[in-house]
Amino acid sequence: MEVVNAIGRRKAAVARVYVKEGSGAITINNRELTNYFPSSILQYVVKQPLNTLNVAEQYDVKVNLFGGGFKGQSEAARLAITRALIKINPESKPALKAEGFVTRDPRAVERKKPGRPKARKRFQFSKR
Repeated sequence: MEVVNAIGRRKAAVARVYVKEGSGAITINNRELTNYFPSSILQYVVKQPLNTLNVAEQYDVKVNLFGGGFKGQSEAARLAITRALIKINPESKPALKAEGFVTRDPRAVERKKPGRPKARKRFQFSKR
């Protein structure tokens, strides 16, 4: 089987994923998954699509991540892995869609407006 690639984005994070048949190793930026994401919750988020289809031990996943914070990066990797798995086997899409992994989360930071301290915050109102 050849290498299947896909891209996933979340907030400011971008993940490029390369999936091939193997023993279930997940490498992120040339580091182990447990090394890159010490938090077990973030490791779980990255593995969710593989665990949903029960194929965690069948594929080797190589991820290039940049931008954003660790939460956005883990969710970007999840979306990219989901897209790669759908490319490999289109019949798996309904199962992944039911879990909500196929949808790209469009929420991002709102820009700061001029004359205000933050995007929506106003300066303190003073009557006198």
